[in-house]
Amino acid sequence: MERIDTYRHRGMRQKLVNSLAEKGIRDERVLAAMLVVPRHFFMDSSFLEFAYQDKAFPIGSGQTISQPYTVAFQSELLQVEKNMTVLEIGTGSGYQACILHEMGAKVFTIERQFNLFKNVKHFFDSQHYKIKVFHRDGYLGLAAFAPFDRILITAAVPEIPQELVNQLKTGGILVAPVGHQGHQTMTRLIKRSEREYDTEQHGGFVFVPMLSGTAND
Repeated sequence: MERIDTYRHRGMRQKLVNSLAEKGIRDERVLAAMLVVPRHFFMDSSFLEFAYQDKAFPIGSGQTISQPYTVAFQSELLQVEKNMTVLEIGTGSGYQACILHEMGAKVFTIERQFNLFKNVKHFFDSQHYKIKVFHRDGYLGLAAFAPFDRILITAAVPEIPQELVNQLKTGGILVAPVGHQGHQTMTRLIKRSEREYDTEQHGGFVFVPMLSGTAND
């Protein structure tokens, strides 16, 4: 499918970015990335007219593309710097991964749903995004590529998986929505040493749950 980014789309993105700044997003690199990456590329054509509203929308396989504010908020908490390695758990549409890539990160991302994995891999290849995507259980992470500077979990977890903390560099940051169905607290973990972590809480959100294993339908 041919994807076209028009002046109208860019104008809508500018309005969206302005609204995110008004809602408290301060990281200029996050805002710049969201101005560049066309969100409508990641959505079904039936939602194109709504692509730049600050809302989540379904993308199939029971998953959603997160609302732009949530993407910006998590990206800001990560404090990503150029050339950092970032592991994302829950690729979904690929939008969040592309924001991190646009910020200069080297992105590794895991998707458990095979159809989403297949679609997003094709999208990354067709758009020349150098993002490494894997079909596997996100709870296992990617030990072969660890340790990572940053880890981002884009689905709700009852607690932060220890296996992922193990794959984080000392001094690294992990961001995840922690809690149970219906309400989670955005949590930032800073790894001070192999056994010492600082955690911060940054408000309430609602995410779909992070599931173990892989799915082929």
